Order: sequence, then structure tokens, then C-alpha cells
Amino acid sequence: MRQSLEREVSPLVGRGSERQIRIRAGQVQAIAELNDSKTADAIWKALPISAPASTWGDEIYFSIPVNLQGEEPQAVVALGDLGYWPPGTAFCIFFGPTPMSRGQEIRPASPVNVFGRILGDPKVFQKVRDGETVTIERAEAS
Repeated sequence: MRQSLEREVSPLVGRGSERQIRIRAGQVQAIAELNDSKTADAIWKALPISAPASTWGDEIYFSIPVNLQGEEPQAVVALGDLGYWPPGTAFCIFFGPTPMSRGQEIRPASPVNVFGRILGDPKVFQKVRDGETVTIERAEAS
């Protein structure tokens, strides 16, 4: 049982944890960790990226120059997850319920590829407004 649990969790830990990104929008800044998925690899290679934010409930999303199909897409995500939304070629930051959520779950408009997670409190993104520029870049190794 424990081995199967480790396999399920491994995409969010393991070698991907060596890759961190900095996300900035206005006065908000956070560090996130990428997993070892193909989606994370493609986004890492596309950095740096800047785009205007759109908000949808407690989610920020914006189009990025990455075009991928679903990779184990998830219909419900966790607080702080980073997702790639294939229909909109969008980078998504989840920090609470969306208009599609039932109760306190966090539900994207449609399934997303989870490729990383915010380190620290993802609720700082509540301060980001529609149209504010979001910049994502590789974080310097500490």
C-alpha cells in the first residue's frame, strides 16, 4: 500500500522539486515548485513568461506560449496547485473555490494538468486583479 501511495505522490516531489519559479503580480510575489511532469518541463523551457491576469473566483489564469494535451488531467485540485488548462493554453493558480466548485472544493472550468504547487500561502493571490501583469521566471537557487 505504501509503495502505491508514494507513486501517486511522486509527480509533486522527486526531481521536480529542484525547479522553482517566482510568480509576481503587482505587489504579490510567491515561489512555486514544479513537479517532474511533461507539462512542467514544457513550461520551464518557455520561461520567462509575462501576461495579463484573468480572475475566476479564487483562480488566476492567463494564456502562455505552450500548447499541450491533457496529462493525467484533474477535475478537482488542491489549494496552491498550479495547473495547465489545455483548452485555453493557460497557466492557472488555484487559491480557493471557483464558480464551478461544490462547497469548498477547488474545481477548474475543466480538468487541468497539475504541474506544481505554490510554496507558502497561495491566498496572497487574492490581491491580484484582472488585467494585472503576471510574470513567471526561474527562481535563483538558494
